[in-house]
Amino acid sequence: MRVTHMKQLKIKDNQYRKKEDYSEIRSVVNQVVDKTLEQLEREGVFVFPEGIKEAEDISNEQMVLQSYNDMYCSGNIMGFLGSGDERLIIESRFSLGETDYFFQYLLEKVLDFPNFINLETSANQDDKMFNLLLFLFPHYLKNAARKGAFKMYIRKDYNDGNVKGTIDVNKHIQKNIPFVGNIAYSQREYSYENYLMELIRHTIEFIKGKSYGYKLLNLAKDEVKLVIDATPKYHAADRRNIVEKNKKNIIRHAYYHEYRDLQKLCILILQNQRHQFGYSNRKVYGILFDGAWLWEEYINTLISNDFYHPMNKQGSGAQRLFSGNVGLIYPDFLGKRVENRVVADAKYKPIDNIGNKDYLQVLAYMFRFDAKRGYYLYPEATQGSSLYLKLNKGSTYEKNVSAREDISVIKHGLKIPRDCDSYSEFVNKIGENEEHFVTELLKSELELSL
Repeated sequence: MRVTHMKQLKIKDNQYRKKEDYSEIRSVVNQVVDKTLEQLEREGVFVFPEGIKEAEDISNEQMVLQSYNDMYCSGNIMGFLGSGDERLIIESRFSLGETDYFFQYLLEKVLDFPNFINLETSANQDDKMFNLLLFLFPHYLKNAARKGAFKMYIRKDYNDGNVKGTIDVNKHIQKNIPFVGNIAYSQREYSYENYLMELIRHTIEFIKGKSYGYKLLNLAKDEVKLVIDATPKYHAADRRNIVEKNKKNIIRHAYYHEYRDLQKLCILILQNQRHQFGYSNRKVYGILFDGAWLWEEYINTLISNDFYHPMNKQGSGAQRLFSGNVGLIYPDFLGKRVENRVVADAKYKPIDNIGNKDYLQVLAYMFRFDAKRGYYLYPEATQGSSLYLKLNKGSTYEKNVSAREDISVIKHGLKIPRDCDSYSEFVNKIGENEEHFVTELLKSELELSL
């Protein structure tokens, strides 16, 4: 077997680097530069979360790499990409140590990734990519199963005396000569036992074969049981045919988009068990995560007891600026206290990069909800403290500009641990920082009531 030298480059998200820095992975760059996430997804890259390409808040960040004069600029995307023997690893800019523990921690907190596996122990990046696909399976299965087991019309063959469908003359001659009372026929039936449910079942059985398989599937045990109950005729030898049938019949119906996403994930998992990423026929492959989305959902795990969390991707918690159902908005977080309401915006960017449109957006939300205080919740890579901004009143024309004491915006950072020797050390430190972050946030909010 020919052994190839793996060429690999690690970069950070939201980073400018000279094009010459990418010379070792020119093939990967040529496949992804100036392409939108939607284009990459069509070419075989797995993009998370589902529907990221339609999100309103993903505009310039829609590209993994964007050409800018003699530089390449990375977007708000983290993950792994490959082409042939070349690998591009995109880490979080807020991970300042040698290892990107922060990215793994976000996945664990937001997606229930199993904490019994350390992604950093994988032998190579292809294993990490493949493991990430496996770890996503319970999340996608639970999302799809909220609509129940998937049903579709299928054609079933029968050979008995209760004719209910179309007689199959050829099969009848083959099976029923001499005539013994049976007739070969087929009919369309609305059934749970179909090629998509079979695909999901094959994926479940494949994951069971992993050392951590049962622990992983236990994260969605009710949904796993639903699939197993719906596929009593499962046979391991059918796997290749089932995969090919699903590749030719991708689910198109908009109502079942969760099953379409699950279908694509299952195909990737079952294909790559035969030929790992590096031996795939695809020009580019990998798995990408939206850093801004991960950060927002992570913050929600910390403050959900005290804040509502409208979600535009799911269309839940929609608000309107004006009467008559006009001006659709989705504030990231809306305080649950009706009196002295506050709003908060999760920003996956450093404190100095929060400004301009960010200010206008939060002030609009504050005006809409009669909030006297707004927050920017961001990852803090240094040891800086919160920044209080008081809204001005007056005008430079009348030379009477002064700060208002009753309306303010606060940049409130969660400190990301640095220089940790192990993932467990990182988890312990960020747990302490989370407690301080939430305590200070609620203390500041409570000041409004006093």
